[in-house]
Amino acid sequence: MNFNTILGNRDFIEYLRGKKASFLLSCAVTKTAQIPGISQAGIPGKMYLTPTLDAEFLATSEVRSLDNIATTTKGIPTPALITRAVHELKAFENLEFLNLGFEVMPKIDYFKIYDFNIKPSENIKDGANIDALTLFQKAVEFGQNYKSSSEYTILAETIPAGTTTATATALALGYDCKEFFSSSFKDAPKGLKDEVIQTALSKITPSMDIFERLSLVSDNMIIFNAGFILGLQASKHKLILAGGTQMASVLLVVNSILKTMGGQIDSSILALCTTKWIAEDTNANIKALLELLDFKINAYNANFDFASSKSEVLKLYDKGEAKEGVGAGGALIYAAINGLQKDEIIKKIENFLGE
Repeated sequence: MNFNTILGNRDFIEYLRGKKASFLLSCAVTKTAQIPGISQAGIPGKMYLTPTLDAEFLATSEVRSLDNIATTTKGIPTPALITRAVHELKAFENLEFLNLGFEVMPKIDYFKIYDFNIKPSENIKDGANIDALTLFQKAVEFGQNYKSSSEYTILAETIPAGTTTATATALALGYDCKEFFSSSFKDAPKGLKDEVIQTALSKITPSMDIFERLSLVSDNMIIFNAGFILGLQASKHKLILAGGTQMASVLLVVNSILKTMGGQIDSSILALCTTKWIAEDTNANIKALLELLDFKINAYNANFDFASSKSEVLKLYDKGEAKEGVGAGGALIYAAINGLQKDEIIKKIENFLGE
């Protein structure tokens, strides 16, 4: 299995070939996910459980807060299966979790869950009601104190309706990128998303500073991960952002904060890794999003698909459903540089589904 370069060059990933990674999952809930039809990252009416179930499955290969693995209305299972399959075949050195606002704590023991006393954010239509500056400061401090025994860390996310809040975030900060964001749907509910985003953005006034804007329209995952990236700078610890357009939005927040505060970033220790499904999404443009940054970033996508799978629901990924999440793209690139083959990953995922 191999990978493609979206931006930058291969050297960053090649340098990490064969090295050990820690895996850090940012888990958050935005009540924007309660809007019917806005997301298919989970079970309708129970979207708030998505990060809980993803954390449980990633840690234990079981879901414990529900009877079965969460699937979308079309029966598509969470991308946590991809990341868990990679972990079982070539284990990450550590699996750790960031509690950025669980509604329900995952039922897992032994695994480190960092707690920051953060509540789920509200529906952005009514104002997200985040204390963005305090959250950002907590994240910077966490990044400054973060110690890993691994040579690099893979930072992933699980937050339903996250592409909606990510789009609103980037637009609120003045980036012209409305058409660049992906969706968990093949056919995104564009009208609904546009209406939610426009309602959210109508609360922004020109005099608002960056943190006032983020407090209204963003989500905890985006703000925290932006702070973590900046806090980690001094240690020079290498970081892979495992995700698609939501992680690009995190980088746009970093970019805006640096512009506002006049700071610098060493982006040579950073890379974004995503799936083929994001990179080839004709309704989005991850490359264009990353090209809005004032700093250079290495970005890659794993060359992985379910073409050889026996499972019809898994093949829906290849048709544009689900696409990314729970660090699937980063996990697959980790698999690629650690000698795993596509078919062994597919077989492991099929076993999870009993196929």
